[in-house]
Amino acid sequence: MIEIGKYNELEILRQTSVGLYLGDEAGEDILLPTKYCPEKFEIGDKLRVFVYRDSEDRKIATNLEPKIHMHEFALLECKDVTQLGAFLDWGLEKDLMVPFAEQKVNMEKGRWYVVFLDLDEKTDRLYGSAKLDQFLDNKVLDVEEGEEVDLTVYHHSELGYSAIVNEKYSGLIFDNEVFQRLRVGQKLKGFVKKVRPDNKLDISLQPIGYEKATEVNTDKIMRLLAENSGFLPFTDKSTPDEVYATFGISKKAFKKAVGALYKERKIVLEEEGIRLIA
Repeated sequence: MIEIGKYNELEILRQTSVGLYLGDEAGEDILLPTKYCPEKFEIGDKLRVFVYRDSEDRKIATNLEPKIHMHEFALLECKDVTQLGAFLDWGLEKDLMVPFAEQKVNMEKGRWYVVFLDLDEKTDRLYGSAKLDQFLDNKVLDVEEGEEVDLTVYHHSELGYSAIVNEKYSGLIFDNEVFQRLRVGQKLKGFVKKVRPDNKLDISLQPIGYEKATEVNTDKIMRLLAENSGFLPFTDKSTPDEVYATFGISKKAFKKAVGALYKERKIVLEEEGIRLIA
C-alpha cells in the first residue's frame, strides 16, 4: 500500500501527458506530475517520492521536500484562515490544514506555530495539530539523567521553556538556567538534568556535571583563541551580555572555564584580556 505522509519507493509504470504513473508491489498506482519528473528515466526505474493528497483529495506524489514529516513536530507559517480551519505552509503545493478543533489558540495569518503532523485514520487525510501535549507521553522514558537529547522549543511560561524531547517527551528548561536566546520552534541539543518521580524531565542546555560542562566551555574558548590570533579581549569586568554574545554561556560558566585553563597553564590573564600560551 502506498502510504500517505511518508516517502515511498515506487516503480515507474508508464508515462502520460500529465506525468509518470508510479506503482507499488500491491498494484496501487499514483501520479507524479510532469513538473516533478526526472529529466532522464526508464520505465521500471524506482523513484523515492513523498505522497500526500492534492486539492481534489487524490493521492499524489512529489519530489518536493516537506517541512514536516509524519509524526514529527515543526514550526510552520499560517498562510490563510478559512471556515474550515487554518492552512500552514509545509513546503508543498497544497497547504497543510489545522482544523479548529486542533488549534490551541485561534491561528492567525502570518504567524508561526509549532504543529504535529498526523493522519486521520477515518478520512485518510493528513492534518496538523497545535495541541501538542496529546502527542507527548512521559509515562515510559528511554532517556537517563545526563543523556544528550534533541529539543524543539514549543512554549514559554513564567517557569521557563517547554521543549519536545527526542520527538517523544515533554521537558522543561528553567528560565534561570537559560543563558542564550531561545525562540519557539527552535531546534537544539540539550541534556537531561533530572528525571522527576512523576517522570517529568528537567532539561539543561549545558552538559551535566562540573567537569563535562567546563570541558565543553574550555574547548570553545581555546577554539576562539586560536581563531583570533591567540587573544580575546575579555576580563572579569566584561558584562554577562558581552560574554554571552561571544561564547553563548553565562559569565559564571565562563569564569569557571577560564579558571580551569589558567590552572592548566594554557592561558595567561592580562589586563586587557586572555592570551593563549604558545
